[in-house]
Amino acid sequence: MCHFRTRRLQTELAENGIIVGRDRLARLRKELRLRCKQKRKFRATTNSNHNLPVAPNLLNQTFAPTAPNQVWVADLTYVATQEGWLYLAGIKDVYTCEIVGYAMGERMTKELTGKALFMALRRQRPPAGLIHHSDRGSQYCAYDYRVIQEQFGLKTSMSRKGNCYDNAPMESFWGTLKNESLSHYRFNNRDEAISVIREYIEIFYNRQRRHSRLGNISPAAFREKYHQMAVLKKRTNGSVRYCQYTSVFMVDEWRRLVYCAGR
Repeated sequence: MCHFRTRRLQTELAENGIIVGRDRLARLRKELRLRCKQKRKFRATTNSNHNLPVAPNLLNQTFAPTAPNQVWVADLTYVATQEGWLYLAGIKDVYTCEIVGYAMGERMTKELTGKALFMALRRQRPPAGLIHHSDRGSQYCAYDYRVIQEQFGLKTSMSRKGNCYDNAPMESFWGTLKNESLSHYRFNNRDEAISVIREYIEIFYNRQRRHSRLGNISPAAFREKYHQMAVLKKRTNGSVRYCQYTSVFMVDEWRRLVYCAGR
């Protein structure tokens, strides 16, 4: 089973010195029966039937941040093992597509989501005003979880009841994780699943997996390019523009940038 679709695979091969046309690559994949698995239908994992306070939906399916650490989306999912269910809480930066925080455990609790949030806060140190979006699950509506958000100046946003599309970026990651990795395993115990999930997130997804909306580079590489761009903008008094969806500098200003940076 292949992790990459044709265009992304073509880019990966080119960076390793193998030049091949997209049509030929598609034909070879068909001959070798290399196919990407289709994503499964959405299944609810959290319980929104509770009396805890619910935050308004600040995003309304508009996922268009202009920088890292402006919008995070959070959710829970579960993984089957022979030992029992393993629950996984994750937090994704919508701008970079990077998984900035996650935690795994035997129970789907507010402590689990809290661990994922603390990891994200520790790693990213976001500015006040960041929007934290999740569903209405009791783990995210819990008082202790909301206190953490308030202490760090996060704005709380929640999906409408039963609407998975309101949290589409996180649902997309769960589908990718399960189709590209977890569906190929039968875990004997939770520790095996934890090891595979951690390796997928830390090594492959964040640092190696190419995203078409990021210009076919990894989330970590895209974040690094953004920060490099911020530094270069200061050197050139903000005259450099950056295209998020192609991840390239505008040609004329790139030439001027190289000249100014070398002065």
